[in-house]
Amino acid sequence: MTEVRLSSADQDDVFSQRIREQWTDQLGRRLDILIAGCGRGGALDVGRYEPRMTGVDEDLPPLRAHTANRGDLEASYLGDLRLVPIPPRSFDVVYVSFLLERIHHAELVLDRLVAGLRPGGLLLLKMRDRKSAYGFCDRVTPRWLRRTLWRTLAPAGSVGPLPAVYEPLASREGIQAYCLMRGLMIAEDYSAVSGPARRGPHSGLVSVVCRAVAALSRGGLNGTEDEITMVIRRPQNHFARLI
Repeated sequence: MTEVRLSSADQDDVFSQRIREQWTDQLGRRLDILIAGCGRGGALDVGRYEPRMTGVDEDLPPLRAHTANRGDLEASYLGDLRLVPIPPRSFDVVYVSFLLERIHHAELVLDRLVAGLRPGGLLLLKMRDRKSAYGFCDRVTPRWLRRTLWRTLAPAGSVGPLPAVYEPLASREGIQAYCLMRGLMIAEDYSAVSGPARRGPHSGLVSVVCRAVAALSRGGLNGTEDEITMVIRRPQNHFARLI
């Protein structure tokens, strides 16, 4: 699998195309889509297909407010993601939107999300990379300082600052190992620059800091891209390991 760099807009186009293909594969049956991370954003361009869309996320004040203002969800559930209702094999597409890097028990939560996929379903994943310089700065900066910097560095209207947990799963290697153990296939793998502070009023300064941190890491951290985007498929094969 070759990693490709695309803009976030191009990656959204990829997701839209895969949803269209999934709709075609289902012979026009209305799709069921689960958006995990619905409180931070997680909007999908679904065109004219009008799927049934359900959202789940943690129950935090900024996430609750954003979820309440969404008009594309038929249902939403906020709370402990180890407990919110996710019926097994009920969704054609599960979109995990900048969620795994900000929660504890990320692997257990992802197991529940994958279990919600029907055989042949798609897992569309976006997350901040633990092994990027941006992700490193995000997770080591004290909470009080992150709140202060957010008001200066983030674009107006951004949801946050949200917890920065970054368990090992929140990395390219972490997802690759996860998919290997669960019998999932990574069909597409992209990188992008999308961190809120990289798009804010002081993006140039933030980019300089990221490059400096990457240089100090001697190649251990990515100083340019900070986002990982993947298209992952749950196989139809009944002999694949069951979640």
